[in-house]
Amino acid sequence: MILLTELMYNPPVTYFRQLLHSDGLLLEQHENYVKQSYRNRCHVLTAQGVVPLSIPILKGNSKNKTIITEIEIDYSQKWYNVHWRTIQAAYGRAPYFEFYGDYIQQVYARQPKYLFQLNVELLKLYLKLLKINKPLFFTDAYQSETPANVLDLRNRIHPKIIPDNLHVKPYTQVFGKQFVPELSIIDLLFTQGPASLTYLT
Repeated sequence: MILLTELMYNPPVTYFRQLLHSDGLLLEQHENYVKQSYRNRCHVLTAQGVVPLSIPILKGNSKNKTIITEIEIDYSQKWYNVHWRTIQAAYGRAPYFEFYGDYIQQVYARQPKYLFQLNVELLKLYLKLLKINKPLFFTDAYQSETPANVLDLRNRIHPKIIPDNLHVKPYTQVFGKQFVPELSIIDLLFTQGPASLTYLT
């Protein structure tokens, strides 16, 4: 079964669990940008609780819908510094931060022009760090209906939707006594390192 999804920023752990059980990943590149989704935001766990990190974008003409691959990142707001400081505060003392942190920071430092480009680079990095070897494809056109061998999860993994079948086994997190689900994959990587795959199976 091929998994069809939108491209997300530092995707949640459940995204990778679903991917691990698929035969490959088909990324939607012909959709219009959707606000208040994981396309430009992620959730991390800090001492103050769950904190959303959102990438500001250059909206252009708000009257027209914009295809996702044409959404430009607004670097004038220095969001990168805020995101990285928050990630450091949240995971600087995590067991595997020193092993993975530099790789992620290097992607940010390249400052890709487009949101889609940034998310592709980060996704490929996480697949490499997790040692998930799945073929990666991009859609040729937008299709509302998909073939029988494709599992369509577009807009199913969303900050405002509680998944009913994408649960992940609890693991030890940096802060709090009660497990917090639906966090970014960096939460799992920084705390569990090479053992991350055992929590995704």
